[in-house]
Amino acid sequence: MLKQFEKPQAGEDIAVLNTNKGTIKIRLFPEAAPKAVENFKSLIQDKYYDGIIFHRVINNFMIQGGDPTGSGMGGKSKWEKPFEDEFDINFRNFRGALSMANSGPNTNGSQFFIVQGDKVPADIISQMEEIGAEGGYSDDIIDGYKEHGGAFWLDGKHTVFGQVFEGMDVVDDIASTRVGFMDKPVNDIVIESAIIEKID
Repeated sequence: MLKQFEKPQAGEDIAVLNTNKGTIKIRLFPEAAPKAVENFKSLIQDKYYDGIIFHRVINNFMIQGGDPTGSGMGGKSKWEKPFEDEFDINFRNFRGALSMANSGPNTNGSQFFIVQGDKVPADIISQMEEIGAEGGYSDDIIDGYKEHGGAFWLDGKHTVFGQVFEGMDVVDDIASTRVGFMDKPVNDIVIESAIIEKID
């Protein structure tokens, strides 16, 4: 089984997003994306995300937040400047993945998204099987996309640094909300508080 889908262990720090739709719990992967995890944890501890909306929501794709301006154009990293991408071949944009939003290579700030799409077309799976492990599609990765779905085309473009292990029903609920211009929810969906918790 891929490490990405394992449950968190005792002593691990997890991220908890308390939204006005419910709670989302996320396992973090410092071994795969140390800077992204450090940035996220630091911003959470500074209460940077408290009161911020999910400003872009596309059903069967993803929900995006982390911009204090709520416009999709704002937000800064803990270092006050963009930081580089971190890609690990074993951590992918499967359904439930927590990834950094960006505006091109090495432009990470505070914005993030959670992948919500639950299906990968059969013809894409066939292409992955043809490419095989040498091209980055081991049997585990292919099985992950078959079983869970996700946004495979974002691999190698967006840093995966966490995975939802509880509250995907909340992610689905947020994703299905009515949206208007620029995929912004008509009624605000708010991260009321974000916290770091240690697993007992």
